[in-house]
Amino acid sequence: MGGSDRATEGRVGSRPDRVTEAPARATRPKSSLVVRRHAPIRQIVLITLVSLIGLFALYVIYELGRYNAGYDRLAVAQQRTEQEVQIERLEKTNHELRTKLAELDTIRIGRSREQAEVARTIGDLQAQVARESQELAFYRGVVSQGGAAEIGVKLGQVRVSSGHKAGQFTVHLALVRSGRPDSVVAGTLVLVVDGNSGGKSDDTVLDLPTLTQGKQRELPYNFRFYQNFDQEISIPTGFKPEHLAVEVHSSRKDVAPLVQTFMWSPEPAP
Repeated sequence: MGGSDRATEGRVGSRPDRVTEAPARATRPKSSLVVRRHAPIRQIVLITLVSLIGLFALYVIYELGRYNAGYDRLAVAQQRTEQEVQIERLEKTNHELRTKLAELDTIRIGRSREQAEVARTIGDLQAQVARESQELAFYRGVVSQGGAAEIGVKLGQVRVSSGHKAGQFTVHLALVRSGRPDSVVAGTLVLVVDGNSGGKSDDTVLDLPTLTQGKQRELPYNFRFYQNFDQEISIPTGFKPEHLAVEVHSSRKDVAPLVQTFMWSPEPAP
């Protein structure tokens, strides 16, 4: 009894609930929402394709504009290739010129060294010739001492110095008694310069009047012990002296003159 009563109550109690729910469903409004599928990948692909087509269209328009303006792509490419070939040829030529310049510099340096060596050798030879000339003059003086004994004098130091003007020189020499100075010796001496004039092969001799422009014909001496001379002379332009001869004459007629020759080697002006 108790179980049937609960079932009856349950069925009876559930009906009013169904009755009340029906009006609620009947009065609910219909929704207008439409649900569609969204495809983002397709949209991205479409945008990319449109962008590429737009860029290609712009490039085509750009090329058409250049073509209409007279721009030839093939001609420009050919011209660029020719310029590259020319640049390569010029670089090769520049390299060859640099190599040749380095060789010429090397040759020039070698020649300069050779010229310096030759000049040094020539200077050494000239100095040796000057020394040998001085020795020769010394031995000539020794050999001529027999005449010096007779004339009673001998030549001491003989040298030539350059003047301050071109062609001007001073001959410095000393006469010294040979033997015992018992008395005074007297006489004259003359100077003679020989050399080449105007490129001629024949020797030209300049005597003392020519050397002094007619002022001196001879230089007198008169001393007991020694006497110094400083005689200025002038060498004509174009004349190249080679030797200086000194002739000493005694006042006694029976005495032979003393003659000595020296190489022309002037000293620089003081």
